[in-house]
Amino acid sequence: MATNYTVQIHPTACVHPKAQIGEGVDVGPYCVVGEHVTIGPGTRLMSHVVLDGYTEIGERCEIYPGAVIGTRSQDLKYRGGVTRVRIGDQNTVREYVTVHTATGEESETFIGDRNLIMAYAHIAHDCRIEDGVIIANAVTMGGHVTIESQAIVGGMVGIHQFVRVGRLSIIGGFSKLVKDIPPFMMADGHPVKVFGINRLGLERAGLEPRCRDELKKAHRLLYRSDLAVTQALARIEKELASYPELTHLVRFIRESERGITK
Repeated sequence: MATNYTVQIHPTACVHPKAQIGEGVDVGPYCVVGEHVTIGPGTRLMSHVVLDGYTEIGERCEIYPGAVIGTRSQDLKYRGGVTRVRIGDQNTVREYVTVHTATGEESETFIGDRNLIMAYAHIAHDCRIEDGVIIANAVTMGGHVTIESQAIVGGMVGIHQFVRVGRLSIIGGFSKLVKDIPPFMMADGHPVKVFGINRLGLERAGLEPRCRDELKKAHRLLYRSDLAVTQALARIEKELASYPELTHLVRFIRESERGITK
């Protein structure tokens, strides 16, 4: 354990002497930090936080009371070995969030940078959360879920294993996701449906008006026409402007294994 004088460890905390603690880390009362944990500079653990397993936390993260990160997968296929949780910089992890380690040897559960994960959310084994994502209260993910950058997932949403949520999409609260949500879309309901593009989110993200208009046309081809998905994608590529966002949308849908929400 690092001995830099700027590290603050409360006397009631239990920190393994082999844990790697960066400069300026603050470990609050009754926290538990395991042997193979690495905590980056400036990160703060409030109270009763548990970090276990082969877990890496980046710089300037805030982890609130009761959060548990790096404990073993709930997957029945888990057979032990070195599996990891890797979390980037400037993340906020609120009360009683759980993040489980991956299942397979040397695989990882990954969370990128600048994410807000609200209270009681569960991120299961082998999930991948990119950057700038907002996950609201009590969102529950199965294993191998992917949430792309700048997506917003509303409260109490349940996400089936292997589902992907596309970049800059927004999901209404209490929805149940069993298929992929394409990038840039707005989805809600039970069963969930895609209602249109995430216009406000795209505007806030700085997408130029013509790009937003082209995405709206893509939505009409995918969801408001009688075309099969493959036909709609072909027309998007042929008829619409070649913005990177359109390219990403087409690629995301073509790579879908579970299919997209209709």
